[in-house]
Amino acid sequence: MPYIKILYASLLTCTSILVLHGCRSGQQNAGRAPNIIMIYVDDLGYGDVSCYGATQVKTPNVDRLAQNGLRFTDAHCAAATCTPSRFSLLTGMYAFRNNAAVLPGDAPLLIPQGIETLPSVLQKRGYTTGVVGKWHLGLGIGTIDWNKPISPGPLETGFNYSFIIPATVDRVPCVYVEGHHVYNADPADPIQVSYSTKIGNEPTGLSNPEILKMKADTQHSNTIINGISRIGYMAGGKKAWWRDEDMADVFTAKAKTFINNNKSKPFFLYLALTDIHVPRTPHERFLGKSSMGRRGDVILEMDWLTGEITKEIERLGLEKNTLIIFTSDNGPVLDDGYSDEAVEKVGDHRPAGMFRGGKYSAFEAGTRVPTIVYWPGTVKPGVSNALLSQVDFMASLAALTGSSLADSVGPDSRNVLPVLLGATTTGRDYMLEESFTFSLRYEQWKYIMPQKNGTPEWLKRKRIESGLSPELQLYDLETDPAEKNNVAAEHPEIVRRLQAELKRIQSTRKNRDAAQSYPR
Repeated sequence: MPYIKILYASLLTCTSILVLHGCRSGQQNAGRAPNIIMIYVDDLGYGDVSCYGATQVKTPNVDRLAQNGLRFTDAHCAAATCTPSRFSLLTGMYAFRNNAAVLPGDAPLLIPQGIETLPSVLQKRGYTTGVVGKWHLGLGIGTIDWNKPISPGPLETGFNYSFIIPATVDRVPCVYVEGHHVYNADPADPIQVSYSTKIGNEPTGLSNPEILKMKADTQHSNTIINGISRIGYMAGGKKAWWRDEDMADVFTAKAKTFINNNKSKPFFLYLALTDIHVPRTPHERFLGKSSMGRRGDVILEMDWLTGEITKEIERLGLEKNTLIIFTSDNGPVLDDGYSDEAVEKVGDHRPAGMFRGGKYSAFEAGTRVPTIVYWPGTVKPGVSNALLSQVDFMASLAALTGSSLADSVGPDSRNVLPVLLGATTTGRDYMLEESFTFSLRYEQWKYIMPQKNGTPEWLKRKRIESGLSPELQLYDLETDPAEKNNVAAEHPEIVRRLQAELKRIQSTRKNRDAAQSYPR
């Protein structure tokens, strides 16, 4: 309705004025745009941290962000798996528009060349941008030669600095890439990678299970690196191989260096952690420190890393001019390919909280993730039940810096800055969730599009409820947050409305300006 559009526009204007005033009135960094740090955890579920209800494991550093920041109870990544979520986060575009799916470690760059991204938009506003951690959005064009400069990649998609692992920890190549080059590469020991045929003479999980630190399923039983078998085959590059147990320390050091190198000017740091993804290999100082085995231990390691970044910002006196967003790329999974006792030692812990499903799932736990906005002096501590999607971070952070997106940029991203900063709890009305089907949220309603093939066998083995069904599904999350009672037959008018909206989203590229941009 028109008056609601005017109200929301007024909130946007007022929020921008308040933010700019807050930045300019601070004693430190007067007149400077705020730094932005996004801590993007891997596979962290809604119930995996103590500020969201976990009791079997304590996360004091994440809790501190929540206690002194804004904690969201209905915030979502864009998809129930990692590559699609990361694609949407950085491009402001739903993953299905570019057929974004989980990539092998040698895939070409998924982000189309030449498009604007979240970091490139911030670059144009004077930010120095950096990515440290997991990439998993592809590198190069065609077949990658890991022994030569690797391009395009993060530096061609808006980042000034990058220190990454190419894909996931359970995939080859098991090397860091800094800028365009494999870190610590040895020209005398060239790297080879294959996802189709075995290469080199390295042992595999199938041929030499006796040397493994932990057993793995068949998919994860290819080349053994650091005592862990991976997806895919790799030969050479031994000097460049990572040691999994050191990864959190390496990323922490690189992130601190980036922060210190850019402390006198606005910066954006996308810190994409590898914890708590498999293989779960905490540093020795965290091993055995939880009651939940390795999965609990890497939650503790993730919390430590979060605290190290926060403390570094405070040590530098940047806390009142730094916005920190803490969130996750998809929901939780216990058994994801390695025998690490995550299932056996879970105890009373509920990784997804009260919600149904998890990673890969169309149910709420697939995308409803911990999300905290922390900005002392600007964002008041509290809890928000606003419906929030990570696809909107691009337009919202652009607005934070005084920019707006052109029609062709971030077509699915909307400016919800007042929601992020706590000025309103009026979030999205319609919100898309991607998994192996589409789900659509509207007010308290959750519609899951029928999927005729049902749950694939590999997903059944992970013991996660997929939400995939040939039947129409509609849930009333207000009365049934666990999605136990399908009420599609009782509310055919709601089903038709959500089907029509989903069809509209699928058929148009300009969702930001559509009628559903404002609450009804």
